[in-house]
Amino acid sequence: GYYASGAVGLTRDGLVAVHDANAVPLAQRQGVNALVAAENKDRNALYKEIAITNGHTEWEPEVRNTFAQRWVQKAQGGWWYQDGSGWAKK
Repeated sequence: GYYASGAVGLTRDGLVAVHDANAVPLAQRQGVNALVAAENKDRNALYKEIAITNGHTEWEPEVRNTFAQRWVQKAQGGWWYQDGSGWAKK
């Protein structure tokens, strides 16, 4: 729901970020920030582990970039994502 409302979007480095805090009621913002932090922790661990498992820790930026592109490709219409020039709506 936070993607659909525009509160949360996909970043160009394969993470998620709060895009529009005003789309979340004030009482829920701390929870959204915690969800974003937890999701990013998991994503960072995933990217690192994929690179390690392949025996090439130096591949982590490429792994991250590949996932970032796939997240945007699979995003639903109306979700926000970052591209080379900033935030864009799919």
